Amino acid sequence: MLFLSLCNTSVVILLIFVMQIIVRSVRHFCLTHANFGTEKSLLATLRKRTGYTFANCKKALEIHNNDLIKAENWLKQQAQAMGWSKATKLEGRQTTQGLIGVAVEENKGVLVEVNCETDFVSRNQEFHSVVQDTLNACLSYLKKQSVQGKLTKICLDSEQLKNLKLDDGKSLADRLALMIGTVGENASLKRAMCIKTAPEIRLAGYAHPSSNDDKTCQLGRLGGILVYKAIEENENTNAISRGICQHIVGMDPKKIGMSTDEPVANKDDEICLIHQEYLLDESMTVKEILEENKLEVIDFKRFECGECSKAARDQLLEYVETCQ
Repeated sequence: MLFLSLCNTSVVILLIFVMQIIVRSVRHFCLTHANFGTEKSLLATLRKRTGYTFANCKKALEIHNNDLIKAENWLKQQAQAMGWSKATKLEGRQTTQGLIGVAVEENKGVLVEVNCETDFVSRNQEFHSVVQDTLNACLSYLKKQSVQGKLTKICLDSEQLKNLKLDDGKSLADRLALMIGTVGENASLKRAMCIKTAPEIRLAGYAHPSSNDDKTCQLGRLGGILVYKAIEENENTNAISRGICQHIVGMDPKKIGMSTDEPVANKDDEICLIHQEYLLDESMTVKEILEENKLEVIDFKRFECGECSKAARDQLLEYVETCQ
């Protein structure tokens, strides 16, 4: 009897011990699973916010004990440092591709050219963001400038563009280096034309080919800005002015033209805007379109990606061209 009693006691103790092991295992599994779920969620959030690789995001979270904010800041600092390092190594490589950016905001208009090495990168969303940031930086700079006469035009070269600041306080040079580190190609801020007009003067912008439906900010291989005055405002004014700007981008006139300028015999060789056949209606000239819609062209500017432009080179930031 004593033997049986001892056996039963041993079985009970063994069962209790086994149950304790099972409980500990289940608890450990639940805690581990919960931690894994939390880490997985943080990892997904960090990747979505930054766009960096799984391995880099995982490393950032491990270093900062799953502190999302610290991990994100660390990744940005590393990316900026790597971007400058990459930009320095690639600095000598030619940048013949890229995009023209066009932005019009009330009485302020900006044309910029940003270049890269290949057409593939020019279609990259990160590159598009740099062009848009460049436009926004130029618009912010233009807000601080005064208007002399009907309009003021300011040309900015590559070095001047690099020194412009973004809303977060960083320079465009920093933003460009960050993009270079991401895409692995050299890129450059080529030039910009900033235009600010008096209240009675209006602006229209156009880029081609543009896949961006936002009329405030357009990107393409070609771009232009039209400066005009509406003698009589009507419901077609905006559409016609945009059409004239589209014509300028497509037909590349060299000057507005005056009443004393005679049309050339070969219409394909015409360089005066007013004497060219209107791109959207070849039965009429641009002059006839302007007269019919009571519009007056004050000025225009056209950029083509990759073209050589001495006007945007070696100019001081204080240089201002004024049109009276």
